[in-house]
Amino acid sequence: MRTIDLNADAGESFGPWKTGHDEELFPVLSSVNLAAGFHAGDPLTMHRSVRLAKRYGVAVGAHPGFPDLVGFGRRDMAVTPEQVYADVIYQIGALAGFLRLEGLRLHHVKPHGALYLQMLRNPETARAVAQAVRDYDAELPLVLLPGTAMEEAAREVGVRYVREAFPDRAYLADGRLAPRSMEGALVRDPERTAERAVQMVLEGRVEALDGGTVAVQADTLCVHGDNPEAVAIARAVRAALEAHGVKIQTYA
Repeated sequence: MRTIDLNADAGESFGPWKTGHDEELFPVLSSVNLAAGFHAGDPLTMHRSVRLAKRYGVAVGAHPGFPDLVGFGRRDMAVTPEQVYADVIYQIGALAGFLRLEGLRLHHVKPHGALYLQMLRNPETARAVAQAVRDYDAELPLVLLPGTAMEEAAREVGVRYVREAFPDRAYLADGRLAPRSMEGALVRDPERTAERAVQMVLEGRVEALDGGTVAVQADTLCVHGDNPEAVAIARAVRAALEAHGVKIQTYA
């Protein structure tokens, strides 16, 4: 039976500011990527999110980003590789502390937003993140976009990695994610997102925004938790995959 992990970015509330629908979203997923206080989240939110994940048996990964609460970590920053390395270690350690309280182990690391995108085009940033994950825990997998500088860095450093695809984000014909500023870059219709997820998992491809199709290799599919339609999309994706005989299950 074909299996696939279904993940979402979560734990992104901060102080009195609430975002996402984690209570409804977590039961649909097999893993979550929790913000660790730099782009979103705070200690109380992290603690609550870890306990929520434990309640539903969802694997927890760290979601480190740039120190940019105002821009939600989606603004590019000029940060040295040394600073990137230290920031990633700091955020992993913060979340791991709350997991330890609940008797859980950190499952993976997935960079967030602008940090993720900078890793795609900047080998030094990609190596800094990969090295941080490798040095923190040699068995900890790094979630990344395959066929990019992220994958090259993971191989070079010798860190485990997991290939990710995005059914709710449009791709360009060259394999890149379409910039959010591009019309059609965000796929918000649950039915269409579900169709794309099935195509990615069973056919290994997806239609490109600028024409043609793109080859897709995925061990996990991501649904963006901050989308208003996130819960409906996650439910539609899971239902469609299961209807095609695909089991939602996290990777070891």
